[in-house]
Amino acid sequence: MASLPKIRRSRLSTHSAQPAERTTPDVQRLEAYGLTWLNIESPMALDAQWLAANYDFHELDIEDVLSRRQQRSKIDSYDDYVFIVLHFPRFDKRTQRMQAAELDLFMTDDLLITLPKEPLKPLSAMWTQLRTREEEQARHMSKGSGHLMYELVDRLFDYCFPILGKIGHKLEWIEDQIFEDRGDEVVRDISNTKQEIINFRKIIKPQRPTLRGLERHTQRYAPHDLELYFDDIVDKNERIWDELENFKEVVEALYDTNEAVMRQQQENLIRVLTLLSALLLPLTLVTGFYGMNVGGLAGAGHWWGALMVLGIMVVIGSGFVWYFHRKRWL
Repeated sequence: MASLPKIRRSRLSTHSAQPAERTTPDVQRLEAYGLTWLNIESPMALDAQWLAANYDFHELDIEDVLSRRQQRSKIDSYDDYVFIVLHFPRFDKRTQRMQAAELDLFMTDDLLITLPKEPLKPLSAMWTQLRTREEEQARHMSKGSGHLMYELVDRLFDYCFPILGKIGHKLEWIEDQIFEDRGDEVVRDISNTKQEIINFRKIIKPQRPTLRGLERHTQRYAPHDLELYFDDIVDKNERIWDELENFKEVVEALYDTNEAVMRQQQENLIRVLTLLSALLLPLTLVTGFYGMNVGGLAGAGHWWGALMVLGIMVVIGSGFVWYFHRKRWL
């Protein structure tokens, strides 16, 4: 199996990191059953100017849409509209890391405006589905802007579960690799997966109170009670959080296990080297003693002297091996 994604250290050019400049607002429009859905991806100054000219939104909300700094998850409720900021996980191919993709929403009685600052696949898929299929328009756009917003947010949270599945699969693969003598690679893989879990947790945790307030602030924009629907979103968010808590414990346990395995391997290596040194020490003493240029030693100057020294070394070596084996050091 291929290793987990690695961080690319290559420097990206300014041209590739920034979207191409536009000369006109890029506003996608979908109208059905008295409801209008506008989608503006990666909003720029031109788009913000268009919003300010056509709708009476607060200037601070327009400023939040244009801000390059990621906004916190929140719901700002006004007399005639609601402004919502949510975040969802997105894998950035440029940095090979999971990032938070911000989604800003304006909602009125007959209007829903979505402004994803990064492309979101569930949003794009839902837009295409409603644009090409009238039965989907009747299903999602005939019940008010609040219900349409619920359907969109629900799909975005559903998209989190396949990402969780991939992280779980990585953790299982890492567990299998720990005992395959690939310590350095496993350490890197654990670090990458742990970073993904941390980033995911940073995305999910701050917006938990925001999701609990969705039903209260948006019920006036739906013809029927959405409490049960938004409770389902809150429940999905809690399930995602519980999975991330479990993954956090698992990855920490895998790290500790891998450290223990590597430590055991080092101890085994040290033990082998120690036993080898203990075995060679007396043999070196015998050869050193008979290697002295001193007369009168038994067998010195005779051919059988070498055999005698060799025999002594075999007896001593065998004795040490037997002793090590008896002590279960071998």
